[in-house]
Amino acid sequence: MSRAVEMALSRDDARGTLRLFHPKGNIITAQMLAELREALASLARRPHLKLLVIEGAGCDFSFGASVPEHEPERIDRVLPAAHRLIRALLDFPAPSAAAVRGRCLGGGFELALACDFIFAAASARFGLPEIALGVFPPAACALLPPRVRSARATRAILTGEATPASAWFAAGLLEFVAPDAELDAAVDGWFEQHIAPKSAAALRHAARAARLSLRRHVESHLPELERLYLTDLMRTRDASEGITAFMEKRLPNWTDQ
Repeated sequence: MSRAVEMALSRDDARGTLRLFHPKGNIITAQMLAELREALASLARRPHLKLLVIEGAGCDFSFGASVPEHEPERIDRVLPAAHRLIRALLDFPAPSAAAVRGRCLGGGFELALACDFIFAAASARFGLPEIALGVFPPAACALLPPRVRSARATRAILTGEATPASAWFAAGLLEFVAPDAELDAAVDGWFEQHIAPKSAAALRHAARAARLSLRRHVESHLPELERLYLTDLMRTRDASEGITAFMEKRLPNWTDQ
Protein backbone atom coordinates (compact mmCIF):
# COMPACT_ATOMS: atom_id res chain seq x y z
CA MET A 1 0.00 0.00 0.00
CA SER A 2 1.45 3.37 -1.01
CA ARG A 3 1.77 6.08 1.59
CA ALA A 4 -0.84 8.84 1.78
CA VAL A 5 1.42 11.43 3.45
CA GLU A 6 4.89 12.53 2.36
CA MET A 7 7.09 14.23 4.95
CA ALA A 8 10.02 16.53 4.18
CA LEU A 9 12.37 18.60 6.35
CA SER A 10 14.64 21.50 5.53
CA ARG A 11 18.36 20.91 6.11
CA ASP A 12 18.34 22.86 9.35
CA ASP A 13 15.14 21.17 10.58
CA ALA A 14 13.50 24.60 10.87
CA ARG A 15 10.69 23.85 8.44
CA GLY A 16 8.72 20.67 7.88
CA THR A 17 6.25 19.84 5.14
CA LEU A 18 3.50 17.23 5.05
CA ARG A 19 2.07 16.59 1.60
CA LEU A 20 -1.27 14.82 1.29
CA PHE A 21 -1.69 12.31 -1.52
CA HIS A 22 -4.68 10.42 -2.79
CA PRO A 23 -5.28 9.92 -6.52
CA LYS A 24 -8.82 11.28 -6.19
CA GLY A 25 -8.30 14.80 -4.94
CA ASN A 26 -6.29 13.96 -1.82
CA ILE A 27 -9.32 12.45 -0.12
CA ILE A 28 -8.72 12.08 3.60
CA THR A 29 -8.94 8.37 4.42
CA ALA A 30 -8.44 6.50 7.67
CA GLN A 31 -4.97 5.61 6.40
CA MET A 32 -4.16 9.28 5.83
CA LEU A 33 -5.42 10.20 9.30
CA ALA A 34 -3.14 7.59 10.86
CA GLU A 35 -0.13 8.67 8.80
CA LEU A 36 -0.70 12.34 9.63
CA ARG A 37 -0.76 11.60 13.35
CA GLU A 38 2.38 9.48 13.01
CA ALA A 39 4.13 12.29 11.13
CA LEU A 40 3.06 14.90 13.68
CA ALA A 41 4.42 12.76 16.50
CA SER A 42 7.74 12.42 14.68
CA LEU A 43 8.03 16.13 13.88
CA ALA A 44 7.06 17.10 17.43
CA ARG A 45 10.40 15.66 18.58
CA ARG A 46 12.37 18.14 16.42
CA PRO A 47 13.51 20.93 18.77
CA HIS A 48 14.59 23.25 15.93
CA LEU A 49 11.30 23.10 14.03
CA LYS A 50 9.81 26.57 13.52
CA LEU A 51 7.01 25.93 11.02
CA LEU A 52 5.00 22.95 9.81
CA VAL A 53 3.31 23.36 6.42
CA ILE A 54 0.57 21.01 5.21
CA GLU A 55 -0.21 20.98 1.49
CA GLY A 56 -1.91 18.78 -1.06
CA ALA A 57 -0.24 17.05 -3.98
CA GLY A 58 -1.38 18.25 -7.39
CA CYS A 59 -3.96 20.93 -8.13
CA ASP A 60 -6.12 20.62 -5.01
CA PHE A 61 -5.57 20.65 -1.26
CA SER A 62 -8.26 18.05 -0.50
CA PHE A 63 -11.76 17.14 -1.65
CA GLY A 64 -12.53 16.18 1.96
CA ALA A 65 -13.09 12.99 3.92
CA SER A 66 -13.71 9.64 2.27
CA VAL A 67 -17.49 9.30 1.87
CA PRO A 68 -17.53 5.47 1.93
CA GLU A 69 -15.75 5.59 5.30
CA HIS A 70 -18.64 7.67 6.62
CA GLU A 71 -21.16 4.87 6.25
CA PRO A 72 -22.96 4.14 9.55
CA GLU A 73 -21.00 0.94 10.27
CA ARG A 74 -17.62 2.72 9.93
CA ILE A 75 -18.13 6.30 11.03
CA ASP A 76 -17.98 5.55 14.77
CA ARG A 77 -14.29 4.68 14.28
CA VAL A 78 -13.34 7.21 11.60
CA LEU A 79 -14.85 10.36 13.13
CA PRO A 80 -13.09 10.03 16.52
CA ALA A 81 -9.83 9.39 14.63
CA ALA A 82 -10.33 12.60 12.64
CA HIS A 83 -10.96 14.51 15.85
CA ARG A 84 -7.84 13.06 17.46
CA LEU A 85 -5.89 14.51 14.52
CA ILE A 86 -7.49 17.93 15.04
CA ARG A 87 -6.44 17.84 18.70
CA ALA A 88 -2.93 16.73 17.74
CA LEU A 89 -2.60 19.73 15.43
CA LEU A 90 -3.87 22.10 18.11
CA ASP A 91 -1.29 20.61 20.49
CA PHE A 92 1.57 20.58 17.97
CA PRO A 93 4.68 22.23 19.48
CA ALA A 94 5.45 24.58 16.58
CA PRO A 95 3.47 27.02 14.42
CA SER A 96 1.52 25.29 11.68
CA ALA A 97 0.15 26.39 8.32
CA ALA A 98 -1.94 25.05 5.46
CA ALA A 99 -0.85 26.03 1.95
CA VAL A 100 -3.99 25.66 -0.15
CA ARG A 101 -4.44 25.36 -3.89
CA GLY A 102 -7.67 24.48 -5.66
CA ARG A 103 -10.43 22.86 -3.67
CA CYS A 104 -10.27 22.68 0.12
CA LEU A 105 -13.50 21.01 1.16
CA GLY A 106 -15.08 19.26 4.13
CA GLY A 107 -12.50 17.38 6.17
CA GLY A 108 -9.74 19.11 4.20
CA PHE A 109 -11.08 22.48 5.29
CA GLU A 110 -11.27 21.23 8.88
CA LEU A 111 -7.63 20.19 8.68
CA ALA A 112 -6.66 23.67 7.46
CA LEU A 113 -8.76 25.30 10.19
CA ALA A 114 -6.74 23.47 12.85
CA CYS A 115 -3.57 25.15 11.59
CA ASP A 116 -2.36 28.50 12.91
CA PHE A 117 -2.16 30.06 9.44
CA ILE A 118 -3.81 29.44 6.09
CA PHE A 119 -2.03 30.56 2.91
CA ALA A 120 -4.02 30.33 -0.30
CA ALA A 121 -3.53 30.49 -4.04
CA ALA A 122 -5.98 32.67 -5.93
CA SER A 123 -7.59 29.50 -7.34
CA ALA A 124 -8.43 28.14 -3.89
CA ARG A 125 -12.04 27.54 -2.91
CA PHE A 126 -13.09 26.59 0.60
CA GLY A 127 -16.36 24.92 1.54
CA LEU A 128 -18.21 22.52 3.82
CA PRO A 129 -20.44 20.45 1.52
CA GLU A 130 -21.48 17.90 4.17
CA ILE A 131 -25.03 19.26 4.33
CA ALA A 132 -25.59 17.97 0.77
CA LEU A 133 -24.93 14.47 2.12
CA GLY A 134 -27.41 14.87 4.96
CA VAL A 135 -24.75 15.43 7.62
CA PHE A 136 -22.68 18.28 9.11
CA PRO A 137 -18.96 18.92 9.82
CA PRO A 138 -18.37 18.59 13.59
CA ALA A 139 -14.79 19.88 13.73
CA ALA A 140 -15.62 22.86 11.52
CA CYS A 141 -18.57 23.66 13.77
CA ALA A 142 -16.08 23.98 16.63
CA LEU A 143 -13.23 25.65 14.75
CA LEU A 144 -14.81 28.04 12.26
CA PRO A 145 -17.02 30.29 14.45
CA PRO A 146 -14.13 31.49 16.67
CA ARG A 147 -12.07 32.28 13.59
CA VAL A 148 -14.62 34.15 11.42
CA ARG A 149 -17.54 34.78 13.81
CA SER A 150 -20.79 32.92 14.03
CA ALA A 151 -22.77 34.42 11.13
CA ARG A 152 -20.10 33.69 8.50
CA ALA A 153 -19.53 30.21 9.87
CA THR A 154 -23.24 29.41 9.99
CA ARG A 155 -23.68 30.34 6.34
CA ALA A 156 -20.82 28.06 5.30
CA ILE A 157 -22.11 25.14 7.38
CA LEU A 158 -25.79 25.39 6.41
CA THR A 159 -25.47 26.21 2.70
CA GLY A 160 -22.47 24.01 1.90
CA GLU A 161 -21.37 26.50 -0.74
CA ALA A 162 -17.71 26.68 -1.76
CA THR A 163 -16.39 30.23 -1.55
CA PRO A 164 -13.29 31.70 -3.23
CA ALA A 165 -10.15 32.51 -1.28
CA SER A 166 -10.73 36.24 -1.72
CA ALA A 167 -13.93 36.05 0.36
CA TRP A 168 -12.22 34.14 3.18
CA PHE A 169 -9.33 36.60 3.13
CA ALA A 170 -11.82 39.44 3.53
CA ALA A 171 -13.33 37.54 6.47
CA GLY A 172 -9.92 37.44 8.14
CA LEU A 173 -9.38 33.69 7.89
CA LEU A 174 -6.43 33.66 5.48
CA GLU A 175 -2.98 35.12 6.06
CA PHE A 176 -2.59 35.98 2.38
CA VAL A 177 -3.72 35.09 -1.15
CA ALA A 178 -1.07 34.77 -3.85
CA PRO A 179 -1.20 34.05 -7.60
CA ASP A 180 -1.15 30.29 -8.12
CA ALA A 181 2.33 30.20 -9.66
CA GLU A 182 3.73 32.31 -6.82
CA LEU A 183 2.29 30.52 -3.78
CA ASP A 184 5.43 28.54 -2.92
CA ALA A 185 7.63 31.62 -3.21
CA ALA A 186 5.17 33.64 -1.14
CA VAL A 187 5.21 31.02 1.63
CA ASP A 188 9.02 30.94 1.54
CA GLY A 189 9.21 34.74 1.77
CA TRP A 190 6.68 34.90 4.59
CA PHE A 191 8.60 32.27 6.56
CA GLU A 192 11.93 34.04 6.09
CA GLN A 193 10.47 37.38 7.14
CA HIS A 194 8.17 36.43 10.01
CA ILE A 195 9.30 33.08 11.46
CA ALA A 196 12.88 32.14 10.58
CA PRO A 197 14.55 34.86 12.69
CA LYS A 198 12.68 33.77 15.83
CA SER A 199 13.75 31.30 18.53
CA ALA A 200 12.19 27.86 18.07
CA ALA A 201 11.77 27.62 21.85
CA ALA A 202 9.96 30.95 21.98
CA LEU A 203 7.76 29.96 19.05
CA ARG A 204 6.77 26.72 20.80
CA HIS A 205 5.56 28.56 23.86
CA ALA A 206 3.98 31.41 21.91
CA ALA A 207 2.06 29.00 19.66
CA ARG A 208 0.73 27.17 22.69
CA ALA A 209 -0.29 30.46 24.29
CA ALA A 210 -1.90 31.82 21.12
CA ARG A 211 -3.98 28.66 20.68
CA LEU A 212 -5.06 28.39 24.30
CA SER A 213 -8.46 30.03 23.84
CA LEU A 214 -9.23 28.09 20.65
CA ARG A 215 -8.01 24.83 22.18
CA ARG A 216 -10.28 25.27 25.20
CA HIS A 217 -13.19 26.21 22.95
CA VAL A 218 -12.71 23.07 20.83
CA GLU A 219 -12.39 20.85 23.89
CA SER A 220 -15.59 22.24 25.36
CA HIS A 221 -17.59 21.81 22.13
CA LEU A 222 -16.15 18.97 20.03
CA PRO A 223 -17.18 16.08 22.33
CA GLU A 224 -20.80 17.24 22.23
CA LEU A 225 -20.66 17.77 18.46
CA GLU A 226 -19.20 14.27 18.02
CA ARG A 227 -21.97 12.81 20.18
CA LEU A 228 -24.63 14.72 18.25
CA TYR A 229 -23.25 13.37 15.00
CA LEU A 230 -22.75 9.73 16.03
CA THR A 231 -25.67 9.24 18.42
CA ASP A 232 -28.39 11.47 16.99
CA LEU A 233 -27.67 12.36 13.37
CA MET A 234 -26.55 8.89 12.26
CA ARG A 235 -29.83 7.43 13.49
CA THR A 236 -31.74 9.48 10.92
CA ARG A 237 -32.76 7.97 7.63
CA ASP A 238 -31.57 10.99 5.67
CA ALA A 239 -27.98 10.71 6.92
CA SER A 240 -27.78 7.18 5.57
CA GLU A 241 -29.63 8.16 2.39
CA GLY A 242 -27.25 11.03 1.66
CA ILE A 243 -24.18 8.81 1.87
CA THR A 244 -25.83 6.05 -0.15
CA ALA A 245 -27.01 8.46 -2.85
CA PHE A 246 -23.53 9.90 -3.21
CA MET A 247 -22.00 6.47 -3.63
CA GLU A 248 -24.70 5.47 -6.13
CA LYS A 249 -24.20 8.76 -8.01
CA ARG A 250 -27.82 9.86 -7.77
CA LEU A 251 -29.83 12.59 -6.12
CA PRO A 252 -30.87 11.80 -2.54
CA ASN A 253 -34.50 11.05 -1.76
CA TRP A 254 -34.97 13.01 1.45
CA THR A 255 -37.77 12.01 3.82
CA ASP A 256 -36.90 14.61 6.48
CA GLN A 257 -36.54 11.81 9.01
